[in-house]
Amino acid sequence: MSDEWNAIGFVISSNYRVTVLRRLNQGPATPSQIANDEDIAITHVSRALRELGERDLVELLVPENRRKGRVYGITEKGERIWKEMQSQNLAE
Repeated sequence: MSDEWNAIGFVISSNYRVTVLRRLNQGPATPSQIANDEDIAITHVSRALRELGERDLVELLVPENRRKGRVYGITEKGERIWKEMQSQNLAE
């Protein structure tokens, strides 16, 4: 359980990570779609995706060498973390 709380603490320490995880919980998207949907800068989206990916909360759904059309999705672990954050009222 502590690993889950560690992940939750990591996500909620950044509004951008919370926003990106929330958006991907609704379905796969490209960084530019996330930036447009959530009205945040692409640089913040890219950093949040990288950080969430390092924790296995999101994943790249297309080959790593693609530069355009990079589609990201939430992982099973990411979904578990998101559900727990919602149940604890830690996600807006």
